[in-house]
Amino acid sequence: MEFNHYSVLLNETIENLNIKPDGIYVDGTLGGGGHAAEVCKRLKNGKFFGIDQDEDAIKAASERLSDFKDKVTVIRSNYCNMKAVLAERGVAKVDGIVLDLGVSSYQFDTEERGFSYRFDGPLDMRMDRRQNLTAKDIVNGYSEMELFRIIRDYGEDKFAKNIAKHIVAARQKKEIETTFELNDVIKAAIPAKMRANGHPSKQTFQALRIECNRELEVLRDSLDSFIELLNPGGRLCIITFHSLEDRIVKSKFREKENPCTCPPEFPVCVCGKKSEGIVITKKPILPGEKELTENSRSKSAKLRVFEKK
Repeated sequence: MEFNHYSVLLNETIENLNIKPDGIYVDGTLGGGGHAAEVCKRLKNGKFFGIDQDEDAIKAASERLSDFKDKVTVIRSNYCNMKAVLAERGVAKVDGIVLDLGVSSYQFDTEERGFSYRFDGPLDMRMDRRQNLTAKDIVNGYSEMELFRIIRDYGEDKFAKNIAKHIVAARQKKEIETTFELNDVIKAAIPAKMRANGHPSKQTFQALRIECNRELEVLRDSLDSFIELLNPGGRLCIITFHSLEDRIVKSKFREKENPCTCPPEFPVCVCGKKSEGIVITKKPILPGEKELTENSRSKSAKLRVFEKK
């Protein structure tokens, strides 16, 4: 299958990057190279670094960006390693960073990747297939309490306890190996009258994917280093797709803009913590009607932007 990924909030992201022709820019979630291509078109003597942990994305983006090869370096790694992989290439500071935290259409629509409840395939869900842990390992190896916590916290599913209970009961009879086998277990755990509100597996699959790839942990642990990487005036643009991601980004941006921990009754700041920049987007930028018509998967996307002082 061709690596397809609609570049969500593309124009809005490019506009907010404030691209300088001689600047250095990084996309930490390169995907199919949609955002990257638009950045590269605006560079003259600048440099672009694209990072992704998915080997299929690396191949697709490398091909798409081949016309810009004198400006582009493509790196297979997790974006949490951004500072290190850039340092290895002699780069200490950059002028802009993009993260699109969405799962690509290619990943969702490729059966053997196991990301989607819509196709029957192995329970995989790894963004980086070099890692050992798969969704199958989680489903069959985690305790009932651990499964409940993941589905409740990452899937925000009110039936998390019952779903976890049904998974444990089902795997005692036979290991759960495929997406459709898991669908059947989840369906049995949710009251029939509640199944009309979208696919019953949606939230559990989201939860398993987040756990498998440590998505929230990686995001939370990386934001400080991204802001440290930025030159003064450099911008960090992050597109999130669910409330858990958005909450992490929103909170970190606010903290970096106003890190003061002094009690509000203090007349002056005595904690000594200095602002590192400003939040450009006081409210997140959302997709417009045209984009929502073209790509329904954009509907939950939110773009937040931070500028380094």
